[in-house]
Amino acid sequence: MKIYNHTALRKACAIVITGTILLSTSCTKSFLDVPPQAKQPAETFWKSQDDALASVNAVYGNLRSWSNTAFPALAVESIASDEADKGSSTNDASYLNDFENFRVTSTDGQVLGFWEGQYQNINLCNQVLDNVPGIEMDANLKSRLLAEAKFVRAYSYFRLVRAFGGVRLHLNVPSTPEQFNKPRASREEVYAAIEKDLDDAAAVLPASYSTADVGRATKGAALALHAKVAMYQQKWPLVLSLTNTVMGLGYSLLPDYQSVFRLNHENSSESVFEIQCEYNPGTKDASNSQYAQVQGVRDQAGYWGFNTPSAELAAAFETGDPRREGTILFVGNTTPQGDLITSAPGDPVRYSHKPYVPFATPYDNNNPRGGQQNVRVIRYADVLLMNAEAANELGNSGQALSSIEQVRLRARQGNPAILPKVTTTDQTALRAAIYHERQVELAMESDRYFDVIRQGRAAVVFGPKGWKANKNEVWPIPNTQIELSVGVLTQNPGY
Repeated sequence: MKIYNHTALRKACAIVITGTILLSTSCTKSFLDVPPQAKQPAETFWKSQDDALASVNAVYGNLRSWSNTAFPALAVESIASDEADKGSSTNDASYLNDFENFRVTSTDGQVLGFWEGQYQNINLCNQVLDNVPGIEMDANLKSRLLAEAKFVRAYSYFRLVRAFGGVRLHLNVPSTPEQFNKPRASREEVYAAIEKDLDDAAAVLPASYSTADVGRATKGAALALHAKVAMYQQKWPLVLSLTNTVMGLGYSLLPDYQSVFRLNHENSSESVFEIQCEYNPGTKDASNSQYAQVQGVRDQAGYWGFNTPSAELAAAFETGDPRREGTILFVGNTTPQGDLITSAPGDPVRYSHKPYVPFATPYDNNNPRGGQQNVRVIRYADVLLMNAEAANELGNSGQALSSIEQVRLRARQGNPAILPKVTTTDQTALRAAIYHERQVELAMESDRYFDVIRQGRAAVVFGPKGWKANKNEVWPIPNTQIELSVGVLTQNPGY
């Protein structure tokens, strides 16, 4: 999403919709460099094609917010896993230790922030879906924008359902107290709504965009996300079918693993969906992603040093696997871009390499350090590994081996002495190999925690950290939401 219409972008930067939600972000990647001109009230909005574009641009812009990509998201989706530690200094944001040790309660602020962030996304999507159909505009563009909103709504509900189980299901903007204060839908009902949105989106979205719109949701993104949603429900024939389709859409792995995550390879041939972020000098509203800032090397170039790779993750890589250095910045090493990684006593000795932005990258006091780093949400390597897992579960070891080999071949980088081919056709052994490949290929990308739970291995893998069965499969529903509902929302067991 590199460039958008001037007028639509200005409106996306700051508009008030339904009198309740202030949108102060845009989703341009490199074009908009002017501050918001005004705050537009709802009664003068939803009139034109530019308004429709602005509303969907604002949906994308909100995806890079603090709740979606910083502490709340990293706590709920990463720090709890065995691949990550809290990071930073011992006493800095010590409340994040509750995720490492499974002491989180329903009053935790990060759980609430994550919940609110997803429902903010959903609210913005619902406003698009409720209002854009009534705008007189190009019919094909209207259909595409509605499909983009359905994709983002599905993505946000997927993040909610795997974190909390059944949640409130809002498919329209509530207009009455009863519509707003709904009880939780079942897990199955939420998944059904997600799958319908993704089916609808995939039927309309293009396979690719012109340069001006690169970064918007595509058909491949909708199909790949649907495959992941189906994987969490163990719908293996559907996972296999969807990933087979995505594998025919022209995606490919970049030759060098580490390069996948660098600024100059954003939206590459391996990218299925990324959250678009940008540095716009002097424009704080348009450059607000703190994804890289909170994870960068502590006290170097203004980074904070949270969500650091664990010793367990460092030990998980096979000898010689270049993905180890592509995933982890080790203190004492120098990056290919020339940055020496240092650490004070008591600070982490490892940092995540994937959100790394070179220290000399442009920056100003209005914007977070590294705010131009896109967040990789779905990569083609993930599609290949979902395909391998589904094929193995269905007894097709040949296809499973072919798909996992594509991932290992890239990691091998032409060196036959490392990462030998997986050759076993025993279903149990091959399943373990695929699980391991997901661990090292997708490390620090917010999948490991929920992968282990869906695989039924959490009691063994996370048990030493305090994880308890029949409780920690999900996080607590935020207590403030239960209180506001006057008990209509119910709490998850054990909390």
